[in-house]
Amino acid sequence: TFADPDQMRYWSRGPFESLGEFADWLCDPDWDGRCWAVLAKGENTAIGRLVVIPRGPGQSEVAYTIVRERQRQGIAAEAMRRLLDYLFGEERHRRIQADTDPDNIPSNRLLGRLGFIVERRLKASWRTHIGVRDSFIWALDAENWRA
Repeated sequence: TFADPDQMRYWSRGPFESLGEFADWLCDPDWDGRCWAVLAKGENTAIGRLVVIPRGPGQSEVAYTIVRERQRQGIAAEAMRRLLDYLFGEERHRRIQADTDPDNIPSNRLLGRLGFIVERRLKASWRTHIGVRDSFIWALDAENWRA
């Protein structure tokens, strides 16, 4: 997944060229986020990844990816619902945000279905492997998640 140009199209970086490069990125000692593997019931192979990055007291940013062959099966939605239940319920977050490329239609639709709203469009906020890109900043607060 992380070596696939299509899967990495809307990331802030391009596909990884080697397992070593990917391992170095995964084990970056300066990164302060957390991640979970998404597993299908009864399977032992990761089919996705969820990420939570702290953004201040009571708030975090989330990110997610699902392997290509398992997309459009509702897996990202189910995994994100469980993660949001955990973050708002167990960890008592007050706000969760996400950052997406405006052209990443599937991801933007998912966030909208989960109740996130676009708070802002940041013009030319990223210089990536596909050029200078805008960002949608999505947010969801605890009160609206419970509703």
